[in-house]
Amino acid sequence: MKIENTGLENEKVELSRLTDIMENLGFDLAGQWDYERVTYDRKFETKEGVFYLRVQGYTIEGDVGGSHAVISLLTPLLGKHYYPHGVEYGEGEQFPANIVSTSKSLLNQAKERINALK
Repeated sequence: MKIENTGLENEKVELSRLTDIMENLGFDLAGQWDYERVTYDRKFETKEGVFYLRVQGYTIEGDVGGSHAVISLLTPLLGKHYYPHGVEYGEGEQFPANIVSTSKSLLNQAKERINALK
């Protein structure tokens, strides 16, 4: 499910600052990057299942392996994990209301922290 109208879409942020913001909000970058893209995931484990809030971006300046990459963010996604197939982000998925509201709150906090950098 796309979480639209967060204000994060097309936001431009320097990579190290973005990583600090996202990690402070409980997102994990781990090894989910290449030289052109980054993916931050926040995992939710509930009785209804395992869900992931994903924020992705791509470089518009520099590269992720370098020291000063600038990232342009994409529309955040919320997905449900299905063992053994992986995470589904389709519009037909059902998500618990508390996961949706927590996800939106986290995205709002990320947007506020990014705005504070300007």
